[in-house]
Amino acid sequence: MQPEDLIKLTTQTMPYGKYKGLLLSDLPEHYVAFLVREALPKGALGELILLLNELQINGLMYLIKPLKEN
Repeated sequence: MQPEDLIKLTTQTMPYGKYKGLLLSDLPEHYVAFLVREALPKGALGELILLLNELQINGLMYLIKPLKEN
């Protein structure tokens, strides 16, 4: 993980699916868990979703909250 990855979670949107257009950091935990289990995208998007999953399951979403407010 790089510090800029946290910023990407608050600026990059989901490019497809039910939550298309929603910021990655705003994706519901159940959907992120589904993607990790069943449909993880390849490349940079998949890596960001894995990072988001780790933040969500470990109660660390507070780390990106200040980034969303800027």
